[in-house]
Amino acid sequence: MTTNGETVTNSNVLVINSGSSSIKFQLIDPTSNHVTASGIVERITLPTGNASIEVGDKEETWEGAIPDHVKGMQVVEELFAKVGVELSEETVSAVGHRVVQGGAVFPEATLVTDEVRDQIHELGALAPLHNYAAVDGINGARALLPNLPHVVVFDTSFFTQLPPEAYTYAINKEVAEQYKIRRYGAHGTSHEFISSRVPGFLGREGEDLRQIVLHLGNGASASAVKNGQPIDTSMGLTPLEGLVMGTRSGDIDPSVYALLSRQAGMDPAEVDTLLNKKSGLMGQLGMSDFRDITAAVESGDENAKLTLGMWAHRVKKYVGAYAFILGGLDVITFTAGIGENASLARSSALEGLEEFGIILDEEANAQRKKEPWIISAPESKVTVLVYPTNEELAIAQQTLAVARG
Repeated sequence: MTTNGETVTNSNVLVINSGSSSIKFQLIDPTSNHVTASGIVERITLPTGNASIEVGDKEETWEGAIPDHVKGMQVVEELFAKVGVELSEETVSAVGHRVVQGGAVFPEATLVTDEVRDQIHELGALAPLHNYAAVDGINGARALLPNLPHVVVFDTSFFTQLPPEAYTYAINKEVAEQYKIRRYGAHGTSHEFISSRVPGFLGREGEDLRQIVLHLGNGASASAVKNGQPIDTSMGLTPLEGLVMGTRSGDIDPSVYALLSRQAGMDPAEVDTLLNKKSGLMGQLGMSDFRDITAAVESGDENAKLTLGMWAHRVKKYVGAYAFILGGLDVITFTAGIGENASLARSSALEGLEEFGIILDEEANAQRKKEPWIISAPESKVTVLVYPTNEELAIAQQTLAVARG
């Protein structure tokens, strides 16, 4: 079968990323990295939903009621039909689903069964905004493509390899065990993808590299990776812990919950909403897009300068801590939306670290590319680079490997 003159092979994986009100999707061949189509279904459960798909320079749209994710997957099928691709065993080899929380139960990508789906739902208590939606997406996709293997790829799997001293919280042991309270991390698919490719890019495969990966987007996380194994990561029980993010506070004194309960009369759900959706860059500045923040800083906005300083200060704290945990540092890699595109963010995060052997090449840092590139100066002891992440490709590769056994 062909579309726009391009052959659709049976190595294609349909990658599904289900949110509470959306489904992002991509049809990709992980053996060639070729993307046949990508798109999104939005406003699920609202009176009027919309969706779109892109194939090359061609785009098709859809609008109407989307009451649930089962209907959402039917819309995905309709969009593919509009661009001349039939979703079937002939055009798709497997379906890969991104799931945020796998707990300590799923250390690797796993074939979907009814039992696995139910376990993902049970883990929803640790990620209620994500896992329940993922289950809905799995149900919808299995109804649409019941004869294909479905595989779940977890954001937390990479970090199940963390050493106990990194994932254990210093709270009552019995309480922690009963309620499964520990560091799970997130963005693991991206951290694994980047850290596994950096050695080859630098021509240093086989060497014992000490890496820090900075996945900086609206959600942001850092990881320390030694010899390919994760040693620590900034996100914890939930994606709230760690760096300052678009709308999340990151690290904060847990007593804030008690204080706001006593003095502001806020219940736990209200505090949770405050810290997850009304804090971070948005809470400080009323904006979270780094393009807007950069413009505000360059215009002399003092609050924007303070906000950028807070954001960079937190990144530096993690870089410093991880360098010591790793016992030294060879590579720092920026990735994700901010990490790949915001030169001011990168320079602010590493400003003043020259004495530690981290020296940026300002001209290289000012560039924007779709391919990986080095932004450290030749004399820098630590190599600093920008490496675009590709979580869809990583999910597709893991999915195909599991599906083919």
